[in-house]
Amino acid sequence: MARYYQTTPIFYVNDRPHLGTAYTVVSADALARWHRVVGDEVLFLTGTDEHGLKIQRAAEERGVDPRTWADETSAHFKTAWAALDISYDDFIRTTEGRHRAAVQRFIRAIHDNGHIYKGTYSGWYCVACEAYYGEAELAPGRTCPVHGRDVEWLVEENYFFALSKFQDALLEWYATRPDAVRPETRRNEALSFIRQGLEDISISRTSIGWGIPVPWDESHVVYVWYDALINYCTAAGYGIDDAAFVRWWPAVHHLVGKDILRFHAVWWPAMCLAAGVEPPAEVLVHGFLLVGGEKMSKSRANQIDPVALAADVGSDALRYHLLREVSLGADGEFSYEGLVARYNADLANNLGNLLARVATVVGSKCGGIGPAPRPADASPLAPQALACVADAEAAWARSAPHDALEATWRLIRDANAELEAEEPWKLPPGAQVEGVLGDALEVLRLVAVLASPALPRAAAAIWSRLGLSGGPGDPGRAAGGLGWGGYPGGLRVEKGEVLFPRRHDGAPGDRP
Repeated sequence: MARYYQTTPIFYVNDRPHLGTAYTVVSADALARWHRVVGDEVLFLTGTDEHGLKIQRAAEERGVDPRTWADETSAHFKTAWAALDISYDDFIRTTEGRHRAAVQRFIRAIHDNGHIYKGTYSGWYCVACEAYYGEAELAPGRTCPVHGRDVEWLVEENYFFALSKFQDALLEWYATRPDAVRPETRRNEALSFIRQGLEDISISRTSIGWGIPVPWDESHVVYVWYDALINYCTAAGYGIDDAAFVRWWPAVHHLVGKDILRFHAVWWPAMCLAAGVEPPAEVLVHGFLLVGGEKMSKSRANQIDPVALAADVGSDALRYHLLREVSLGADGEFSYEGLVARYNADLANNLGNLLARVATVVGSKCGGIGPAPRPADASPLAPQALACVADAEAAWARSAPHDALEATWRLIRDANAELEAEEPWKLPPGAQVEGVLGDALEVLRLVAVLASPALPRAAAAIWSRLGLSGGPGDPGRAAGGLGWGGYPGGLRVEKGEVLFPRRHDGAPGDRP
C-alpha cells in the first residue's frame, strides 16, 4: 500500500465556482477515488485562497470586510463540491490559524537559510492574477496576457525571494525527476522558462493589510501566491504535526491548470528547496475547458454554474462527461449539446441498457437470482474483459481518466454485443442462458469498480442491484486485482428504476 496525497489548486473567493474549476476538482476527485479503490492510503485536499488585493477589492465593492466576504464565498465552493460528490478529506482555507502558522514557519526557514532579502519593487501588476508581468509578457495595449484587463504600475518596498539562485538546482531536479511535471509539453515549457534565466520575486506587500504578516516584520503581509502555495504543506501537517508531514510528504500529486504552471513547476519546487523541504512528487497539468473557443473564467461572460448543471443532468452524468470528453492535459470544448449526446450514447444506451436488459432477463429466466459466470476458459467475454480491465487499470495509474473510461466502455459494448448475438431472452431457461447472463453480471461487476471514480452513485446502484455487499468504490476493492469470476452467483438481482433515462438533445433553453 502506497501513500497518495492528491491536491487541487485552492480557488480564489472573489466569486462563485464555475464549471472550469469544477473540471479540475472532478478530475482530482476521480484520481483520489481510484487510488482508494486500489488500496492506497489517500489524502485528498482542496480549498479556497482568501488573501490578497483581489479579495480585498471584491469585498470593498460589496461593502463588507474581507473576512465576511471570504466566509460567504468559500461556502459556495463547499456547496458546489457536495453537489458533485467530491470526496475530499480536507478543505483548507488560507485564513485558518493552522495555515498562518505553517506559512510563517515556512518563510522563516527560507529567510533563515539566507534566501529572502528586502528591496524595492516596481512593475506591471494584474490584480486578477495577483501577479507581476514583465513588459515583454504583456498583451497589446499593456493588458494582462491571461485576463485581457489593464495592468497597474506598482512601486513598493518588498521582501524578495532569491529565485535566481535556484536555476541550477531546479535544472538538476528536473534532470533527476523526468516525470515530476507532466505532460512532457508542460515539462518542456517549465524548463524553457528556467533556462531563460530566473529573476528574484517579490514575496510581501505593504500596500494592503489583508494577508498573513511576515513573522519578522509585521508591517508586511505575505504575497498571496507565496502564501497560497504553502497550503499543500499546511494540510500535510507542516509546522503543526511533524509526524504527519513526514508521513505524507513528498508523496504529493498536484493537479493544476496550465495557466498556473510557472507557479507550481518553477516557484514552488524552488521554495521547497529553499526551505529545506523536498519538492513535490508530481505536478500534473491539465488544459482549459473552453466555451466557444475561449477559456471559461470568472472574468469572462462564459461561466456555467456546475451546481445547476448537476441538478439538471445528474452529478454522475456531468462528472462522466468532464472526464470522458477531454483527455486530461489537453484543451476541450464544452457544450450542453455534447453533454446530452454523450449522456444518451454512453450512459443511457450502453451502460443503462446493459443493466436493464440483464436484470430483466435474470428476472424472467432465472427467477431473479443471478447465475455465476462461466470459467474464463469457457466464456467468450472473459478475454475481452481481462484486456479492458488491464487497459483501464493502466490508464487510471497514469492519471488518464479519459483512456480508463474508454477501455471500460469498450467492455460494456462487448457485453451488449454478446447479448445481441446470444439473445438469451429468446432461449428457454437452462445452462446456456445462465452462462450468458452470468458473464454479463460479471462484466457489470467489473464495470462498477472501474467506473466508480467517475460515476460513484451509478456504480453503487449497479453493485447493490447485483446483490453484492459493500460498494464498488470501497477502499482496497481492486487491491487484489480485478480478475474474471468474482461474481459469486446465487444473489438476488433487482431491476430497479431506469439508471439513466434518455434525454432529448437540445439547447438548455429548449429543455421541457
